[in-house]
Amino acid sequence: MKNSECVIRIINKNGWMQVYRKDKDGWIQTTNGVVRRLTAEQLLCHILPVLVTGYKGRLKVVVEKMNCNG
Repeated sequence: MKNSECVIRIINKNGWMQVYRKDKDGWIQTTNGVVRRLTAEQLLCHILPVLVTGYKGRLKVVVEKMNCNG
């Protein structure tokens, strides 16, 4: 699977979510309707702490394959 074929979500126990996806120009973060461009390094800075610590069960990372039909 390529980076551009997946969506990464960071979700808390209350349903709050950050969504990360890659397009031809780089990574995009969407939170509460706000869209930001990220470098790969910034993406890792958001995801790695959650993967390493899990913030004591408060946050989780989910990776899903996107529908690539459009």
